[in-house]
Amino acid sequence: MIACSAQQIGKMYGGNNIFENLSFEIHEKDRIGLTGRNGSGKTTLFKLLAGTETPDSGQIHWRKGCEIGYLAQIPDYPANMKSIDVLKMAFVHLLEMEKKMKQMELQMTQETSTDQLNKLIGEYGELQDQFALENGYEMDSQIERISNGLNIGSLLDKDFSSLSGGEKTKVCLGRMLLKSPNLLLLDEPTNHLDIKAVEWLAGFIKNYEGTVVLISHDRYFLDETASKILDLEDGELTLYLTNYSGFVKEKEERLLREFQQYEEQQKKIKKIKEAIKRLREWANQCTPPNAGLHRRASSMEKALQRIEKLDRPVLNRKKMYIELDAAERSGKDVVMIKEVSKSFGSQKLFQNISMHIQLQDRTAIVGDNGTGKSTLVKMIMKELEPDAGEVRRGSNLKIGYLSQHVFSDSNDQTVIETFREGLSVTEGEARHILAGFLFYGHTVFRNVSHLSGGERMRLRLAQLMHRDINFLILDEPTNHLDIESREVLEEALDDFQGTILAVSHDRYFINRLFSKIYWIDQKEVHFFEGNYDRARKKMEEKGKAANEIPVIKKAKIEAVPPKERKNKLSPEELENQIEALESSLLKLEEVLESETDLEKLQILYKEKEKLEQQREGLYGKLDAIL
Repeated sequence: MIACSAQQIGKMYGGNNIFENLSFEIHEKDRIGLTGRNGSGKTTLFKLLAGTETPDSGQIHWRKGCEIGYLAQIPDYPANMKSIDVLKMAFVHLLEMEKKMKQMELQMTQETSTDQLNKLIGEYGELQDQFALENGYEMDSQIERISNGLNIGSLLDKDFSSLSGGEKTKVCLGRMLLKSPNLLLLDEPTNHLDIKAVEWLAGFIKNYEGTVVLISHDRYFLDETASKILDLEDGELTLYLTNYSGFVKEKEERLLREFQQYEEQQKKIKKIKEAIKRLREWANQCTPPNAGLHRRASSMEKALQRIEKLDRPVLNRKKMYIELDAAERSGKDVVMIKEVSKSFGSQKLFQNISMHIQLQDRTAIVGDNGTGKSTLVKMIMKELEPDAGEVRRGSNLKIGYLSQHVFSDSNDQTVIETFREGLSVTEGEARHILAGFLFYGHTVFRNVSHLSGGERMRLRLAQLMHRDINFLILDEPTNHLDIESREVLEEALDDFQGTILAVSHDRYFINRLFSKIYWIDQKEVHFFEGNYDRARKKMEEKGKAANEIPVIKKAKIEAVPPKERKNKLSPEELENQIEALESSLLKLEEVLESETDLEKLQILYKEKEKLEQQREGLYGKLDAIL
């Protein structure tokens, strides 16, 4: 069944045509990823689908009774409203029913007329049945499930107005998920979410009963959630019946195929034009001019005009240009972290962690929000000191640092002024370089404080490209970048000959570039060789192993009554206890022979050593008696 359909829709802003004549259908239970370059009109199309704006031409139809959920902007709420109250707004109808039930309960306790009381009881029963039917008694459990998944439990008792922009977005996303609309429109839902929350959201979307259309620059997330891709490019919409990775491959094949068809048509047109030219030359050479040849030439010209000309496909679009050259070689040991601990007040981030980064390593730090990833980077940058342990940097390091809050303190400088800080380049050279990072014309004189997150990231990358660096430290480098810019950055980092350390939630980015993973979890750091997928699998195995460590029954040693404790044990009692310990040790050795997991083996060996010490102690007592 069709949930939404659009016929020949078009939209203009300020005289600029965003798109026109777009037609498509969204079916129930579809999982659609809407892709396209920044500025292609994706958000505009979302506003039309949400009904917050109307198309200038064409029509959009929704299925009767279709409820739409779209987080377009953060709404304003009263200053004293808690985050939990914002989430409860998803259940306005149920809360009204609950309020009415409480009023009826009060009325029933005060009612003296038997007939009126029976009438109230009947009405209350009907309302209670309806409340249960609409899952009213599950409101709290649903809120708990969503808040745990999005990791917003700590925000529930805080005033909504006091939250940061990212925290407000997460709470509003939670409210929309709780509403469970028929058509869910998600515009960059993974922004501000850590890996754990992103993975939870992906699972939620896959099991969602309604229809989902999402805009995202997270390619891994698109692969997990979308089974169809709508690609908006040059004002045209193309449907691909696959996930993101399949879409990339199919689009490339389609463009190559269209380019071949375009070239073949151009060759055909060229031949026809040459034939027309020859016919006219032959006709004019005749005396008198040959009318028949002229007619043939005119006929071919009309046929040429009737041919539907194919547009030349754009294979190479303007992209950000990055080329990162490593400065002179650093020492072999780049960063050495030994037994480091760090706390802020009573909050302990990590304890006794160690790391070792060597020359040309590609190292990623991952973990949930609040586990201390950025703090670790700041300690490497010498912006923070550890409470205990040592953070040592190698020799001849030239660090290039890309912060996720880049230029957050810039207010008055223009783009070109900021770029030229510390660089000996003329204004003309600077404008030429900035054009390679998509800052054209007068945009170089825009105030940095007015730039978007993606534009600030591009400006910082432009600076890094023209500085001597051999160690790149990247804190969420793909945040705010569109997919094409991410791909350009990845290609540049792949060619970089220095060392790279990155903190990132972008799983696609980590998988593509990084072969060493430090995963912060439960105040500890776990190291893995390989990409993110392998590290995640190993972390799951560790968690499973921790829950499945075999319990070896300890030797049963009979308790001695209090009055007899002062007396020494008899030889028979000591021999019985030794025998029990020997039995436990035999069982433990059988488990050790079949166990392969390193963590389990370490625990089991410690248990074995403890039992052996007890056995030796009992033998000592037995020898003393005998």
